[in-house]
Amino acid sequence: MVLRLASSYMSLPRTPHGSSSLSQRMALRKFGKMWKRSCTRRPDILPSLNGDDARLRVFVLSDLHTDYSENMKWVECLSTVKHKRDVLLVAGDVAETYDNFILTMSLLKERFEHVFYVPGNHDLWCRRESENYLGSLEKLEKLLDACKRLGVKTDPMVIGSLGIIPLFSWYHESFDREEDITSFRVPPLEMACKDYHACKWPEELSNKDTSLASYFDAMNEDNMDVMEDIKKTCEQIITFSHFVPRQELCPEKRMLFYPNLPKIIGSDSLEVRLRSIHGAEGSGSACHVFGHTHFCWDATLDGIRYVQAPLAYPRERKRRMNGGENWLPFCIYSDSEFAKRLSPCYWSDYYSVNPRQSHNTELAPWVARFYSQRITT
Repeated sequence: MVLRLASSYMSLPRTPHGSSSLSQRMALRKFGKMWKRSCTRRPDILPSLNGDDARLRVFVLSDLHTDYSENMKWVECLSTVKHKRDVLLVAGDVAETYDNFILTMSLLKERFEHVFYVPGNHDLWCRRESENYLGSLEKLEKLLDACKRLGVKTDPMVIGSLGIIPLFSWYHESFDREEDITSFRVPPLEMACKDYHACKWPEELSNKDTSLASYFDAMNEDNMDVMEDIKKTCEQIITFSHFVPRQELCPEKRMLFYPNLPKIIGSDSLEVRLRSIHGAEGSGSACHVFGHTHFCWDATLDGIRYVQAPLAYPRERKRRMNGGENWLPFCIYSDSEFAKRLSPCYWSDYYSVNPRQSHNTELAPWVARFYSQRITT
């Protein structure tokens, strides 16, 4: 997630596009083959490590952003020995450039027995490689092909007795249903979010409506039969995505330096999708891992445990309460059990004892100072 406050911006076409027949139209185009990555089949079942489920460990990590040399160095410094029998779930935003993506995923695959991946928004930026791609969908296809060559998994699978289900997703502005901040002039999304000019979409797809979110959610339909089999055979399931499935997994707008952040983080269809897997009421064996916002998070809502373990940007690790980087990647599953609650997680810890006030628009003191300083300078 990159937010900037700039003096000018590029706007996308504002002509509304319906999404009812979008999947059918797009499937006929040159990007259609990505919809057919998997035929109707039973899930791949990989043996647990040494045939012993009790020794299976699953680690999670998001937002590696290895275009930053410090972050690439962090990946390079991961042990080449201690994770050889482990599983890693990478919840998107690996790198902006294709070369850094390939290098990062290769390094991770050398260190972990199994690596799973879902794409994030930064992975689909084309601003540095515009000459290599017609657009973000073509780049997505290239990244998925690269994962296949590297042995990185992007489809649901069973390892031992644990089900792992990657979920493709994108955000839409209507995901945000909480009251807007109006006491200060908040820069529009096109100014603050680089996705609006770094990603390149066909005219049928837009962040302004739900068409992009619907397109990415429809990619999961190819794996529905596999997911159903996993639901029947696995008592413990981990789903993961890059984007946020519920607005409660982000601080309230009054707490944020960019209060419009919730408009560019999540998808309603993602929550519907994971609820169809874990059940409407969830269970003690239901876990969903996400990324994107760079807020360390561990909370249980309506029976599902939601976890975010971001590496994030170097500057954020220096100033945020994410506990640095030595605890990453986070081990979410070990000895046939989910790990104890991740701590410290400043914001999810905060909301575990303080009720959410979605209609309170009085800015937190640090946010008020930030905007006051911008006015006076």
